[in-house]
Amino acid sequence: MAEIGSVGVVGAGAWGTALALVAMRAGRRVTLYGRDRALLDAIAAGENPRYLPGIAFETGLSVSDDPADAAGKGAVLLATPAQTTRAVLSDIAELLPSGVPLVITAKGIEAETGRLLSEVVGEIAPHVVPAVLSGPSFAADVARGLPTAVTVAAGGEDMARRLCEALSGGGFRPYVSTDLRGVQIGGALKNVLAIACGVVAGRELGPSAQAALTARGFAELTRLGRALGARPETLTGLSGLGDLVLTCSGPQSRNFAFGMKLGEGARLDVLLGPGARLAEGAHTAAIAMGLARDHRIDLPIAEAVDDVIAGRIAVGDVITRLMDRPLKREDL
Repeated sequence: MAEIGSVGVVGAGAWGTALALVAMRAGRRVTLYGRDRALLDAIAAGENPRYLPGIAFETGLSVSDDPADAAGKGAVLLATPAQTTRAVLSDIAELLPSGVPLVITAKGIEAETGRLLSEVVGEIAPHVVPAVLSGPSFAADVARGLPTAVTVAAGGEDMARRLCEALSGGGFRPYVSTDLRGVQIGGALKNVLAIACGVVAGRELGPSAQAALTARGFAELTRLGRALGARPETLTGLSGLGDLVLTCSGPQSRNFAFGMKLGEGARLDVLLGPGARLAEGAHTAAIAMGLARDHRIDLPIAEAVDDVIAGRIAVGDVITRLMDRPLKREDL
C-alpha cells in the first residue's frame, strides 16, 4: 500500500490540535478543521488559547472552517467527543472518499445504542475504513512534543501499519494492532474506573486505597474485555493497562478530576451541567453495567460509579459498600 502523505483532523479541541501537530511533525500535509475561525487563526499562529492555554507550539499549521478541506486527505482523524461521533460523522460522511481510513480518537461507547464507535462508523459511513487511536496520552503532553506511546488499530495489519508510519516521529510512537474491539473497550472502561479513583482522592482515603482500586479496576476491565472478545495482550498493553494507569494517576485526567470533585462533595448537576469539563466516563458507566448484565459479569467498581452518577447512592455510602463486599479469591 502507498504511503499516507496527507492527514485531515476533524475537531480543533485539545486532542485535535495535538494530533494535528503530531501529523505535521511526522512530515505529513495536515489540515485541521474547526468551526471557530478566530480559534483556528490562533492555532495557526502557535497556540490554542481555549483548550491548551499557555502551550506554545509550531506555527504554520494549515487550518480550515470548511470540512471538505480535512475530509479529502489520505487519512482522517476524528477528534470529537464520543457522544457526538454520530452527529459529526453524519455531517461529513459524504465528503469522505471511499476506502479512506477514518481514525477514531475518542474513548467511549455510544450512550443511546451501546455501540462501539467503530460500529457507529460502519453504520454511518460504510464506505470508509474504521481505525482507532488510543493509549496513555494527555493532549498537553502530546502538544508539547513529550514522549508518548499509543496503539493504532485497524481491521488489517497493513492499514494499521500505514497509519502508524504516518503519525510516527519525534516523541510520538504508535504501535500496530488489529484488535479494534479490544482497543476501544480498554479506552472506554478506564474512564469509568478513573472516576472511582478520583473519588478516593477527593475523599482523602490515601494512596494505598487508590492503588488497590486501580488494580481491582484492571481486573474488571480484563473481565469485561474478555467477554466482549478483546485479546489479552491488548488489555495488558498501552490501550488497556497503560491508559488505565495514566488516567487514574491525577487530576490532569478529566475523569479523575470529575471523580475528585464528586469525592469533595460537588453537586452532580453542576459537574454534568452546561459548560462543565467533559468526562466521558460519566456517560460510559451505565453502558458498561448494561454490558455486564448481558454477559453476567461482576463489575463492582463500575457499578458503584454508575450508582453514584444516577443518584442511587451517596459517595460515602458507596465506599462502605465496596469495602463490605464478601471476601473472595483475588483471581476471581
